Amino acid sequence: MKNKQNNLPNMMHLPKNKMPGILGRLFHFARHIPRVYWLEALTVVLATFLTFLPRYTRTVFWLGLRNQGTLVIMLLMFCLLAISLVWSAGQHIDVWILMYFNMYGYRPLWLDWFMLAFTQIGNGYVTVVIAFFLFLGVNHLLAYELILGTILLWMVVELMKMIIQRNRPYIKLKKIRIVGVQASGRSFPSGHTSQTFFMATLLIYYFHTSVWVGILLYCIAGLVGITRMYVGMHYPRDVMAGAILGTVWGSIGAILIFV
Repeated sequence: MKNKQNNLPNMMHLPKNKMPGILGRLFHFARHIPRVYWLEALTVVLATFLTFLPRYTRTVFWLGLRNQGTLVIMLLMFCLLAISLVWSAGQHIDVWILMYFNMYGYRPLWLDWFMLAFTQIGNGYVTVVIAFFLFLGVNHLLAYELILGTILLWMVVELMKMIIQRNRPYIKLKKIRIVGVQASGRSFPSGHTSQTFFMATLLIYYFHTSVWVGILLYCIAGLVGITRMYVGMHYPRDVMAGAILGTVWGSIGAILIFV
């Protein structure tokens, strides 16, 4: 028993990043705003965005939606994952897989920092930066699509979290490593994972990438999903649901562009 305890990985949290000055106070304030207020704010942002969206772009989006059926199989898989949350055996499997990615093996500090940095690819703010450069040098329509898709996807994810109300792993699991700052809100589905799969799918469609580039983009998106378990913020089914939702969202976005 003593040997098993000695073999447990280091469970100390990484130091929390403290932003100095006004930026730090704004970040602290934003993290404590209730999710329902964020959803309301996103609704206002979406309405404003659609109001100032060029008429041609709105027409392209509308025609794509009107002429395309739903992606039934992937949406069905998403629904089955959501329903499976009531399955107690599924929770045991979730915990086992999570603990493997979160605690198993040697975890050097540099790896913690790498995974913490890599997980930020799924942050919506990164998408805004990418969309800005696409707007300047590639295609206005793709940039609009990224912003609009991100806002809508964020709203869907937050709505699903409010409905399903699944707690994050660190709330129920005692022996878990929390790398970085504890994320607020609920757990299902993973927003970071859905965002990266959305971007990967949309970029693959738009640039008509080769098979290998497509595999690379999905590997990056998949690694972001793994980082969400590594840092202790999501269960495997949260990540799987986020991957499905993001892929469906990106496919719809591609349909809107290439109508």
